[in-house]
Amino acid sequence: MDAASLVEEWEAQGSRIDTRHGRVFVMDVPAAEPGGSPPLLVIHGFPTCSFDFRTVLPALSERRRVVLFDQLGFGLSEKPDRRYGIHLHADCTQDVAAALGLGEVDLLTHDMGDSVGGELLARDLDGGLDPLSIRRRVLTNGSIYLSLAQLTAGQQLLMAMPDEAAQVPDEGAYLASLANTMADPAAAPREELAPQWPLLAHAGGERLLPRTIRYLEDRMAEEDRYTGAIESHPSPLGIVWGAEDPIAVVAMAHRLADVRPDAPVTVLDGIGHYPMVEAPDAFAAAVLAHLGAP
Repeated sequence: MDAASLVEEWEAQGSRIDTRHGRVFVMDVPAAEPGGSPPLLVIHGFPTCSFDFRTVLPALSERRRVVLFDQLGFGLSEKPDRRYGIHLHADCTQDVAAALGLGEVDLLTHDMGDSVGGELLARDLDGGLDPLSIRRRVLTNGSIYLSLAQLTAGQQLLMAMPDEAAQVPDEGAYLASLANTMADPAAAPREELAPQWPLLAHAGGERLLPRTIRYLEDRMAEEDRYTGAIESHPSPLGIVWGAEDPIAVVAMAHRLADVRPDAPVTVLDGIGHYPMVEAPDAFAAAVLAHLGAP
């Protein structure tokens, strides 16, 4: 199936929900065989979208409902002319949860989603997350300690650009940049990578990259809040990490485990920044093991 057809198929399975900041694309996947666990709420990373989790959805939803969505500015969601940041994405996450009637959830986050999850955890610690509550959580491959992050030249260039960028990546450069975050770029699964360009370019999103990467400014300004909540929130934590991630290096997982010695760590050898794409079976098994039996 070509990239356009895969995107059309994906879009047909979802719906749109209005949030206080704009309209977002949502996938609400029922459990194949209900098993008594709370829903799993998934938060994607930069610069991709919920499509990252396409191949692990069957395993994740075998015994539980799974909710995932595209943050504003990403994928098939609206891409308004505004500043993008972690607080905006946390607001949209809460709005999606409220619209779907979610209460207690398990949380799975990746990349930028780790920081968005950190803001949700911080709001919970501040008493501002009700009625949403987090039972367990799994965190994967995100730059939760910026001092350890190895930002790519492309990321640094985007950060230096004005909001109205004169130049943006073309399809080939963009897909190559994603492949280069994986352990073996030459073996990157083309069927999963190719749709990322039309998803990015939907509603002109490729021109928003210098804006959507501004979440890193928030991380720099409020790292103590986001990472502090990741470290200190009382919900049980599991860590799943691709060992060969060139950006969010595996030392971050070990540093977090030093702070949270109760948190089990699964390191996936020979896997890079997108473990759900590079090793879907191993990734899904690790996530479900950390979430526990229904």
